[in-house]
Amino acid sequence: MRAGELLGRTAYDLRGRRLGRVVDLVVRGGFPDGRLRLTDLVVDGHWYGRVSDRLIGPERHPSGPWAIRLVARRLARSTRPIPVDQVRLDPPVPGFPRL
Repeated sequence: MRAGELLGRTAYDLRGRRLGRVVDLVVRGGFPDGRLRLTDLVVDGHWYGRVSDRLIGPERHPSGPWAIRLVARRLARSTRPIPVDQVRLDPPVPGFPRL
């Protein structure tokens, strides 16, 4: 599975409520088989996430003048990681979630 197959998809919780668009992926290692695994999807429920399908730079690395940090925090309020076993994607991706 490629990241491009997941980014931009609409994410829903297991009850069918819309969470937002997938804008980033969290991959972790350290599993017994030595492979990397997709553990979380970063979902943005705000309008600009639905338009751009990606994070802006200050959301990933908040630094710089206080005014920029303040704006980045405000924009990032609706951005949150969701465990892959608690997400359903639309349209569905074959083989997701593969934990």
